[in-house]
Parts: sequence; structure tokens; C-alpha cells
Amino acid sequence: MKQSDTYSIGILGSKWGEEEKKRWLLRQEVRRSYKKEVLSKLEPLKEGFDVEQYGELSYDAGKYPLFVVKNRKWDSNKATILVTGGVHGYETSGVQGAIRFLETKAELYGKQFNIIVAPCLSPWGYETINRWNPNAVDPNRSFYEDSPSEEAATLMRYIAALELKLTAHIDLHETTDTDNSEFRPALAARDGSVHNNWNIPDGFYLVGDTENPVDEFQKAVIEVVAQVTHIAPPDEEGKLIGVELSQEGVVNYATKALGLCIGFSGAAFTTTTEVYPDSPLVDDENCILAQVAAITGGLDFILETV
Repeated sequence: MKQSDTYSIGILGSKWGEEEKKRWLLRQEVRRSYKKEVLSKLEPLKEGFDVEQYGELSYDAGKYPLFVVKNRKWDSNKATILVTGGVHGYETSGVQGAIRFLETKAELYGKQFNIIVAPCLSPWGYETINRWNPNAVDPNRSFYEDSPSEEAATLMRYIAALELKLTAHIDLHETTDTDNSEFRPALAARDGSVHNNWNIPDGFYLVGDTENPVDEFQKAVIEVVAQVTHIAPPDEEGKLIGVELSQEGVVNYATKALGLCIGFSGAAFTTTTEVYPDSPLVDDENCILAQVAAITGGLDFILETV
């Protein structure tokens, strides 16, 4: 029996081989421009920040330079903050929220922190509006040694080479309706597993780390974001995306075991944002502002308490 009940590629119950991955890749097409929507916005930042290329992805679809933006007044006595966006390239406000933070807030916070922002880890995913990279690998399940994801491996090498201790790592994401209509069915087909349709939370929420939940930090972020957009309520089972709430708007994952981006950094304060851009209560600008609020809310908490 074919996988057509849930996805158009593969045989039900069987993992994809190289042929299925090639068929999937042939279906992908460029739908927007990394150069126009991301790289062009980094150019003006060079006046006040160090914009540094930390690697390049080379796929058959093209070469994609990868950049970080750092404040110039680097001081080893300051706490160092990492902000990542576009680990999943299709999650637009993660990328644009990181850039907006640089455009509007980073200079101010750079007086008190060393700031590193990697605004778009997955440029091919950004252009094709995709969760995976061209090899059908999810970068946000690949932050571990000998990673199969160039996107994850390149960032990890860069951060390791800096030889510094991160105080905070804020990773900017979205949960979209296409998670259920496209990406989870594709995942089930690729892995030969069962696809469970999760409820998509209507609103903003955070994913913390079960090993280091830093509850007060998460609470502070939620409180600031709630001034900008609505926080996702729990479903009828009291959960978000199938996970028990640890507090309002927050669930915790085993981030290191799952290979999530915030799991690799070893930062004292970590969180993954999840914006819901398909809500009738928000628009693109509101989603971007929510991401910026999450960053500033976390940094203000650190300034006030650490």
C-alpha cells in the first residue's frame, strides 16, 4: 500500500531511501530570495556591527553564505548572548525577528552584553519555505557531534572556535498550520512511522529544556511577549503540542537528547520561541515584534537578576 493516505512519496510503513529523497527534492522550488530578504538587510548593519561570514552551504541548488552579526564593543567581562533564527528556514518571523532585533535593539543591549546573532541558519530552507535541508534532514534535530546537517555543524564549529561561555541562547521559531498539513506527514513518510495530527496552539509559546528549565526566565519572557501578542492557551488535555505545560505558555523538551539548537550551546539561560503566524489575531509585523519582545524580555531578566 502506498503512503498516499498521508503523503504522496514512499510506501506506508517503510523508511525513505535515496530514491524517495530525490523525488522529494525535485518537488521543492525557490519561492523567495535569501539575498533580497536577508543578506540585503545585513548590509546597512555593517556601519555599526561586525558582519562576519562563518561558513557557506554548497548544495546542487546553489551556494549559500552564512553570516553572524556581532556588536563591536566586545568585552570579555560581559555576558555573551547568542540569538539564532531560521534553523527551520520556513519559519519567517524567526529570521526577520532576529534582523529586526539587530536593527532596533541590539545596539542598546550591546552596551551590556556581547551579542552574536545568526539570523538565518537554513537559507535554502528559507528560499524554498522548508523545514528540512535538501538532504531531507531537519537541522533542528541535528545539533550533536558528527551532525548530518551542514547548517547545524557549521554553526557549532563557529561557536566552539570562539572558546567562550554563553550566558543565554534564544532560538527563534514558529509553529504553523503547515506543520500538520505538510511537515509532519512528510516526517512520518520519511521515517516509516505513524503521523499523529497534533493540535496547533493558537498563540505564542516557549520550549525550555527539561534539564535546565530556568522557569523564572521563561516566565519573564512570556510576560513581556504577552504585551505584544496573545499567549497560546492549553488544549482540552491541558497540553501544548502534546506536551504537559510547565507553566503558562511554556513546555519543556529534552533539548540535548533531541538535537535541538538550544541544546548544543551550554548556555545558562535557553529558550526556543514559537510564534503562530496563521492565527487570525496576528499579522506578519506582530509576529516579528513578538520575536523581538522575547529577546529583550530575556535579556532584561538577566540584567535584573544575574
